[in-house]
Amino acid sequence: MSEVLVLGGGFAGVWSAAGVMRLCRESGIAEPDVYVTLIDAADDMVIRPRLYEADPGGMRVPLDRVLGPIGVRRIAGTVMTIDTLERIVTAVARDGEILALPYDRLVLATGSRVVRPSLLGAEHLFDVDTMPHAATLDSHLRRLPHAPPEGRYTAVVVGAGFTGLEVATELTERLRAIAGPDHADEVRVVLVETADVVGPELGEGPRPQIVEALDNLGIDVRLGVTLARVSPAGVELSDGNEIAARTTVWTAGMKASPLTAQVPGERDARGRLRVDEHLRVVGVPGVYAAGDTAAAEAEPGHVVMQSCQHAVPQGKFAGHNVAADLLGLRQVAFAPDPYVTCLDLGPAGAVLTTGWERTVRQTGNEAKELKKSINRIWIYPPVDVADRILDWANHETTWPTAEVAETEKASAGA
Repeated sequence: MSEVLVLGGGFAGVWSAAGVMRLCRESGIAEPDVYVTLIDAADDMVIRPRLYEADPGGMRVPLDRVLGPIGVRRIAGTVMTIDTLERIVTAVARDGEILALPYDRLVLATGSRVVRPSLLGAEHLFDVDTMPHAATLDSHLRRLPHAPPEGRYTAVVVGAGFTGLEVATELTERLRAIAGPDHADEVRVVLVETADVVGPELGEGPRPQIVEALDNLGIDVRLGVTLARVSPAGVELSDGNEIAARTTVWTAGMKASPLTAQVPGERDARGRLRVDEHLRVVGVPGVYAAGDTAAAEAEPGHVVMQSCQHAVPQGKFAGHNVAADLLGLRQVAFAPDPYVTCLDLGPAGAVLTTGWERTVRQTGNEAKELKKSINRIWIYPPVDVADRILDWANHETTWPTAEVAETEKASAGA
């Protein structure tokens, strides 16, 4: 019997486990011959890309409804150590029991974390990095009508990258709904960015649409500055300006899970492990990485983004290759769909781009409808029915966004 351990119950972890089971069943291997166990502290797969929206508490899928039907064992526990020489993972179960779990193949898919700053008052910062943190922000926003008036409906969002832009534009609508018509004119969103442009990592392609959306929504953009200190009543920026605000949201910077440090491989600046074309951690036998823990090459000259769009296919490819490795079958090189970005701009719509140069293909309401389909349908795994789950675990499955992008590209050239 071969033991496969998958660490992490997010997009990459779930699809890694499903990918293993899919190839095993396709190859006629009985479940006892390849035993797959997934370890995560939570009971749910969090739909993390949606945590910037209102009511984040419902944006999850029970792991047992995905893993149970396909025969994956689930352990609710926290991983403490990874011994890649002895091939043993130590975890603490929810009841406090210490578990020593041997493995033949390991998939590290424990995701990433927002990098919180060390500054005066950092404990007053909100973020949307995890379900509990997003729920805390949501609860705070709903209590604002009872807060002191000064800066009550002002929110400062730090970081004008992908997450910061989605948080800031969404907050204009969320705050107005909470403030009500009598206080709508008190709503103010301030977006703070250290670079001299918004969306620095998004490139020039969609920037005009982003800037136009920020202007139309009345968002106050502060470039070339960062946060110096924060309190429950406001912030001070690095240029000395002070802003009265009851809400400050930090979105600047991501780092791979700390567990990557326990794997003796080469890491990039974000802590991601370098993997080969089969998603094996370079120089560490028996260990694969997928999702935000892996610095995988998406295509020549481009490393994957820390995003759902790349985590899902990485999981499927990693699972397939783990099973192929154990069964003596041919492994397949990681080859995700062409890169697509769909950025939500709140009430201003959205913007869809294709390629690493981020050529704009859709904007406004048209792109917004696509974003809604991505967030509410496409990124959710099938549940309860084993055949549907295993079908989606196929590494050759194409994301609908890629098909839309190709259609738009062809239409533009016609």
